[in-house]
Amino acid sequence: MNQERGALLTPEPFVILTIPRTGSHHLEALANEHPNVLTNGELLNPWDTGWPGVDRTDMSDGELLELAFVRFPRRDEKYEVSCVGCKINEPQFHERPTFFEELAAWPRLKVIVLQRRNLLESFRSLTQARDSGRWLAPSADGPTPVPPRVKLSPVDCESYFRSAERFYGRIFARFPPERIHGIYYEDLGDSPRECLARIWDFLRVPPHPLSDCRLLQRQETRPLGEAVLNYAELRDHFRGTPYQAFFE
Repeated sequence: MNQERGALLTPEPFVILTIPRTGSHHLEALANEHPNVLTNGELLNPWDTGWPGVDRTDMSDGELLELAFVRFPRRDEKYEVSCVGCKINEPQFHERPTFFEELAAWPRLKVIVLQRRNLLESFRSLTQARDSGRWLAPSADGPTPVPPRVKLSPVDCESYFRSAERFYGRIFARFPPERIHGIYYEDLGDSPRECLARIWDFLRVPPHPLSDCRLLQRQETRPLGEAVLNYAELRDHFRGTPYQAFFE
């Protein structure tokens, strides 16, 4: 199989699988500080700038995977890339329904699963980003704009919760446990060095200290009860359901 022969000549492949608003941009920035690790961004996002000069719109699933793990763009500062990866957000699989199985069949692929313990925080953040058009925290010094407070529909919340559960369930059902490493947004924010050390071990690369342990920047610092206009309504709606814990 050509794919297998090509993969054997490339660095060890890995993918970050997540839902939006889980800190994956920050995780990739930290991972790229390791001289032997390279992750180029969202493979299925045609506007991601991590793939310069490459039009991915009309590529087949196989061509995209070869681009990610075999013909990937390199960076000059990487003196020896032994692990190469990319990121894929859950909604991006909807546009390519066959892509998940193609990805799962890639030889030796390791999976970093990034989650947020409270899915309501993810949905709140996603809604705020859509409403404001601000998807990343400002990099410049100075006050961070306060995101708009949001009103969330109970139906939309439950749909989001179920979609995230199905996605993560599919990952853990399809990939063997030894090829999966789970990490939480909250841990990445509170203990980045420890999180990265475990990732280096999972990827089997030498330990590498972070030169500057940048903290995960949050656009929203208010508690859910203040950021979500109808928080009390949602809390009452989901009381006694499997999602009650998101409101405690």
